[in-house]
Amino acid sequence: MTVIDRLAGASRIGLGLAAVGRPGYITLGREADLPAGRTVEAMRDRAHELLDQAYAAGVRYVDVARSYGRAEEFLAQWLRARPDAADVVVGSKWGYTYVAGWRVDAEAHEVKDHSVATFDRQLGESRALLGDRLDLYQIHSVTPDSPALRDEVLHRRLADLAAQGTVIGLSTSGPAQAEAIRAALGIRVGGRPLFRSVQATWNPLEPSAGPALAEAHDAGCLVIVKEALANGRLAGAGSLASGGAPADAVALAAALQQPWATVVLSGAVTGDQLASNLRAQTLTVDPARWQGLAMPSARYWRERSQLPWA
Repeated sequence: MTVIDRLAGASRIGLGLAAVGRPGYITLGREADLPAGRTVEAMRDRAHELLDQAYAAGVRYVDVARSYGRAEEFLAQWLRARPDAADVVVGSKWGYTYVAGWRVDAEAHEVKDHSVATFDRQLGESRALLGDRLDLYQIHSVTPDSPALRDEVLHRRLADLAAQGTVIGLSTSGPAQAEAIRAALGIRVGGRPLFRSVQATWNPLEPSAGPALAEAHDAGCLVIVKEALANGRLAGAGSLASGGAPADAVALAAALQQPWATVVLSGAVTGDQLASNLRAQTLTVDPARWQGLAMPSARYWRERSQLPWA
């Protein structure tokens, strides 16, 4: 059974643990949403509470990464304690190393490296925690200049992992997401497409990857939408609220309505936020409500780069 088959009939909203796997992130409003101490234990407990709530609501996709602090560890602990959650699909990412040492005020939080050596090391680390629950493994934050798009040794390594049953994918970032996606779709190993999933930023402020994501969907890829709330910038957007539905649910619904979207990630850090996000599944949003919000991609990514780690 494929990953897409396993997700059929489940919630199309997935849960991303980027904001609860480490004490610092760029999502707005964290100072009011998380425990003041943000100890490892407090963040673990919050992650497990969200996972419990999400699973009860039908969520069956969970997104983590090597660079999300202890997100893989928190998820692995939860999976061991929840044998009933055998139907959860787990996606992780490699290519960034977490270097903040559990500090919010660290000079650097993550270091990017798409080399074969980093893949080998981080695959071992992910497997040590998640074992055979690693369903999907993605290169983290690919841009058109990434060596991962041209490294044939890496491609063979990834193809070997695919032959063992793990879906190989990539996530993208930056104003040239579409270019990176299309380059990845053209990579083949042994005559077969290498990448079978794409995770990209799409939201009413930055919808530019949409046509390339449609091409990925038409090529048979799993398409995962990240940052549907623009790192919190759309969570309180009064212009999006509609008929009593909060702005966050409307923004997520806009992503869910894209015909190419398989899963849209919630990055909730509180139970109330998750419940509000899940309302998106019951909404139908008039595209006119959000289409006028788009900004030039270069501006969007420049402003995103200026968001503080908090």
